[in-house]
Amino acid sequence: MSVTIGTPLQSSAFKVLLLGSGELGKEVVISLQRLGVEVHAADRYDHAPAMQIAHYSYTLNMADAEELKQLIQQVKPHLIIPEIEAIATQVLVDIEQQNIATVIPSAKAVNLTMNREGIRRLAAEELGLPTSAYRFADTLESFRAACDDIGYPNFVKPVMSSSGKGQSRVKNFDEVDAAWEYAQTGGRVNQGTVIVESQIDFDFEITLLTVRAKNAETGEIETQYCDPIGHRQDSGDYVESWQPQAMTPAALEESKRIANKVTIALGGCGIFGVELFVKGDKVWFSEVSPRPHDTGLVTLASQFQSEFELHARAILGLPVNTTRHSVAASAVIYAGVDDRNLSFSGLNLALANPNTDIRLFGKPEGFKRRRMGVATARAETTDQARELALHTATQVSVQQN
Repeated sequence: MSVTIGTPLQSSAFKVLLLGSGELGKEVVISLQRLGVEVHAADRYDHAPAMQIAHYSYTLNMADAEELKQLIQQVKPHLIIPEIEAIATQVLVDIEQQNIATVIPSAKAVNLTMNREGIRRLAAEELGLPTSAYRFADTLESFRAACDDIGYPNFVKPVMSSSGKGQSRVKNFDEVDAAWEYAQTGGRVNQGTVIVESQIDFDFEITLLTVRAKNAETGEIETQYCDPIGHRQDSGDYVESWQPQAMTPAALEESKRIANKVTIALGGCGIFGVELFVKGDKVWFSEVSPRPHDTGLVTLASQFQSEFELHARAILGLPVNTTRHSVAASAVIYAGVDDRNLSFSGLNLALANPNTDIRLFGKPEGFKRRRMGVATARAETTDQARELALHTATQVSVQQN
């Protein structure tokens, strides 16, 4: 089946609208532009990373339905790629139903996964996938009851948040009220609802990057998997990742079964970051992102096609290759300060080893725990790759100007 792509900035252009222009979106834009796509990037603030390299950029409140509708009418994109949670998702459902544009991977997937309640109920209650015990609460009183019901320690997350924002681990009843307050102020959109999850006794967490792409000859959508990615988080935020994560054959097969079931239910084409807890041969579903995943930055060093290239190819109906060529790891480079107009030095030392690389995202403002870049490294073993990636990240110094 033939795929046709026009010329950017001409009447034949194939247009993609990116909603959310962070560092992951920036890499997607690079991959799309290499394939001749015209990219329009939007975010809530000026000069976001993907905006800096897109053909056109727009600053707006994407959670405002009218503002989002007007942007889509102005751009007239072929594809819409949501990259963040704070979006008026009902607008995307309407756009897809009216055949105005294709939402990646699907309006259903975006609508469900932008809200933890939607995806958890789909996974646990409709698909019957193994998950931690959970309760939802929308008042302080019901939240206190949910924490007691689930037991301690437990994990609290706003239904709409990412990168650990608003999330906390509650060790006893004395910490409940503070967790509720933090969840209410830390979410991307203040929905008032939180999820309380029981703590699972697991050995490690993985991201199983799952790609739904069309077969070049038949046009049928097929599912492929990248090698499992291990990762370490701090307060729900990714700090380092590595590929591959060693696991039993039974656990890997169960991980693929879970990922296949949930991504088929969500529909569409593209890459999905399926997060799973693993203990021995047992696997529990945690979350799924219908787009590239931050832990997948390691694939820039480990795979022939990174998660960003895989996403670009899959959404354009092109063949994909999930093969890994190296053992690799990634480590986050933090701002370390709250300031704008930052400078980065030590890059010569960071890149002295030929098996290392860095990406500086170009974010206009830094916060102490804001990701400003990432270091990647290749080595013989994951332990060696992790050590080298962490060392590389520490070589980069961030200065205020």
